[in-house]
This record gives sequence, structure tokens and C-alpha cells, in this order.
Amino acid sequence: MVFKGTTMFSASLFRNIRRLQGFRTIRQICIKNFGNTLRLLPFYCLPVPFVTVHALSFRNSKEKEDKDQEKMIDYKAVIETAEQLYQDYKVQELYDYLVQFKDCTNDEVLWRLARATTDKGKDSTDAEVKKSCMFEAFEHAKRALQINENNFACHKWYAVLLDYTGEYEGTKARISNAFSVKKHFLRAIELNPNDATSIHSIGFWCFIFADMPWYTRKVAAALFAAPPTSTYSEALYYFQLAEKVEANFYSMNLLMIGKTHLRMKNYSAAKSFLVKARDYPVVTPDDKKAHEEAIQLLSKIGVKS
Repeated sequence: MVFKGTTMFSASLFRNIRRLQGFRTIRQICIKNFGNTLRLLPFYCLPVPFVTVHALSFRNSKEKEDKDQEKMIDYKAVIETAEQLYQDYKVQELYDYLVQFKDCTNDEVLWRLARATTDKGKDSTDAEVKKSCMFEAFEHAKRALQINENNFACHKWYAVLLDYTGEYEGTKARISNAFSVKKHFLRAIELNPNDATSIHSIGFWCFIFADMPWYTRKVAAALFAAPPTSTYSEALYYFQLAEKVEANFYSMNLLMIGKTHLRMKNYSAAKSFLVKARDYPVVTPDDKKAHEEAIQLLSKIGVKS
């Protein structure tokens, strides 16, 4: 009788538990994956809220663990190491070092990761790798800016990569992005008036729209009632200002001063800066580009290299 009573009680309990929300679904999943075995009977009897609470508990515990681990990271040391690798132009090593922190919430690390990923793309001769790097870099730049909107470098790299990715998306996309690109460059300069690369970048933006061919202007006019415009004089102002802030900081700035003077038919000034760009030490892909283009432009005004 004891056995019979126990059996009747168990059967009654089992029937009541089956009425709980989600029981059938959990039981079917378990049977499908593990087979219909008595060892799983206790799990079948767990109501959905029990499973959900424990799943959330695990997730919250994991998030807390991740935050605790991040607190333990010495980001000052990470940034110092990254800057040394950047100065030594160890592109792949720098990327490999910083990418391990891609999920962090430190804006200083993330914009440097965006920069490193950009350099990795520029260093590649594979067009698909280059494109992939630019879009990956843009994601890092976006996260950095979301974390800290008062960091000039976050605005600068967001703007740079918004334009770079726009190049892959076509003329229409690049023109559509132009106002936002300019806004972020100007914000970067506002936050740090002594950053020569931000000043150079807004100069380059001005040059692009001053140098825009007629057919691209037609596309711009179709997109906007007042499309983005600029002049060579405005571009030259920013290039020269960047040089004043930090002389000889960038081969491409020297090239662009010479190139802008050339467009304005200031041939003597153009020659002076194009020679500087040609003779600038070639270390990066940008240096190589500046060197080669300077030689071509100098040949057009009768200067042999």
C-alpha cells in the first residue's frame, strides 16, 4: 500500500507539473536532443520562469565579470604601448595588440584601434582587405565617439572613416556624407585647435569640393538644394594653418599645399612645396603616394627629378 500510495502521489504531482506554462516545449526539446530518459525527468519538471531566471542570472554574472576584468586593465599602459608601436610604424603588430581590446569601453583605446585598422588597410595591396579594414575601422570609430563625444580624436577618426567608407559606396553616398564629415572635423578642431591632422583634413575636404568636376557638381546639385562647396583659397588656408601648427608633420600636407598653389597658378610656391613633398622620407603608404605624385606634378612645370 505504501508503494501504491507513493505511486499515486507521484502521478498526481506529475500531472500538475505538466500544466505549468512551457512544460511541453521544454520536455519536447529535451527529448529531441537527449532522448526520453528518466535522468531528465527532474529537468522536465522545471517551470519556464525558473529556467529564465537562471539564464538571466548567468548573463548578468558574465557581464559583471567582464566589467570587473576591464577595471583590472591598465589602459594607460595599453595606450603607451600602442603609441610606441605607432611611432615605430609596426602596423600589423599594433593592430594585433589593440584588437584584443575591441570590446572595451575606453574611447582612447578605440580611436587608436580605428587608426591602426585604417593603417592596416592602407598597407594592404589587396583591394578587398583594404575595403574590409576601412569598414571595420569605422565601427571602432563609431563606438569611440558614442563613448565620448568630447574627445577630438573620436570626431576626427569618425569623419575620416565616414569619408573613406563613402568612397566605396559611390559618389552619391560620399556627397551625402560630406556635411557630416565637415561637421565632425570642425568639432575636432574646436576641441583641439592644435591638432594639425584635423586641420589638414578639413583643408582636404575643401580641396575636394573646390576641385570637383562639373559632372559631380550636377550630382551634388540634384541631391541638395545647397550642395557642399569650397574654394582653393579656403583649402590653402587650412593646409598652411596645419603647417603652422606643426611644421613638416605630414608628407601629404606638403603635397596638398603645392598642389593647391598649382591650381591657383602660383608656380613658384607650388614648386617649393612639391620639392619638399618629393624629398620627404618615405615610410608610410601616404609618404609613397606624396612622393610619386609630387614627381609627376613637378614634371608638368618643368622640374626634373
